[in-house]
Amino acid sequence: MKLDSKEFKAVFTPELETLANIFRKNNYEIRIAGGAVRDLLMGKQPKDLDFATVATPDEMKEMLNNEGIRMINPKGEAHGTITARINDSQNFEITTLRIDIETDGRHAKVQFTKDWRLDANRRDLTINSMFLDLDGTVYDYFHGYDDLVKRRVVFVGHAEDRIREDYLRILRFFRFFGRISTDPNNYDSETINVIKANASGLDRIAGERIWSELRLILSGNHGPLIFDKMLSIGLGPHLGLPEEPNRKELLSLIERTRGTVLNPVTYLSACINDLKEALTLNARLKMSTFERELAYFIVEHRAENCDIKPLLRFQKLMLNTKFKVSDVRQWCVEVLLYDGRSELAEEIKQWEMPRLPVTGSDLKFHVPNARQMSVVVSELKNYWADNDYKPEAEELLALVPKILEENVQPVPKKKK
Repeated sequence: MKLDSKEFKAVFTPELETLANIFRKNNYEIRIAGGAVRDLLMGKQPKDLDFATVATPDEMKEMLNNEGIRMINPKGEAHGTITARINDSQNFEITTLRIDIETDGRHAKVQFTKDWRLDANRRDLTINSMFLDLDGTVYDYFHGYDDLVKRRVVFVGHAEDRIREDYLRILRFFRFFGRISTDPNNYDSETINVIKANASGLDRIAGERIWSELRLILSGNHGPLIFDKMLSIGLGPHLGLPEEPNRKELLSLIERTRGTVLNPVTYLSACINDLKEALTLNARLKMSTFERELAYFIVEHRAENCDIKPLLRFQKLMLNTKFKVSDVRQWCVEVLLYDGRSELAEEIKQWEMPRLPVTGSDLKFHVPNARQMSVVVSELKNYWADNDYKPEAEELLALVPKILEENVQPVPKKKK
């Protein structure tokens, strides 16, 4: 099979032509590998191009040095990957053909080979195991193109062998199912049974790697429904979720937010019931501060519907936050979308937060101790918001004595 599409032709930048000529000149075969081949066969323009070659890292370094080509990312060399930067504008990752000689369920010890089929055999899925020569010839050793046409996600060889080499492949299966399948329920039952039987292997995978894949699953095609399938076969506890994730709430969320783009964390939050479970989830996945706090925020503030001034509580949260206001605004939007209140979410997104009429300079003459200031400011902001942001500075300053009396413990005097 030979490829001659406009997408294929578009990858041939002057930099790629330079790279191809160097390998050709030195009699080393080089091919496009993996995901880029899959994308090109689907008529998509690949975001990245990865290459494979029979040349070893030392052989690549020698010929690239001879041509004055700069190489970056030296850490990749340990895995057989050389990154060439051409014309100071485009990077190319080129990896020597490899076979796995030892695996532990997380990482593999590799050995270089010159056999393209053996390298294809070590890859996870048939749709990712193809190579593409720079003349357009497709090399497909495991019927990946047929699976691509039929929208099937199939492991290379025996599914159990591939999974036990690296248990993260369980999540990669679901991620590529979302990218390839047109039917969110069209799973191969035998593959699902193998995944279910090996689910505990995910416990050996670092949380950061788990979350990186899970985030892509949830933000991809059919993501929430694929996630529910994962929960239905018992993957939840291995991802940091409770033994019995709240699938009923997840499905309810999916139903009431159809057509709405949600943060992946929002779907995870539907599966947990309280802050303790949110803490456990974050301990497993090592989410970013923004993502972690979003999960806590949703668990704390979801389903707090109020028909009278429904946005007031969110405005107060933005006024009094210790976090970036822009982050809190996004959390407010997300929890309103979670509750199916998209119109209110749009309102809070557009709300221009007013500035409190009094400043720290105004208050320092009325508040005797700096440690009392934050309480006073918070109470003033709440009063101001409750009164539609109308009170002026004079009215607010008049409230300070009462706030100090009711809310602030007197600061004990230091003993002489």
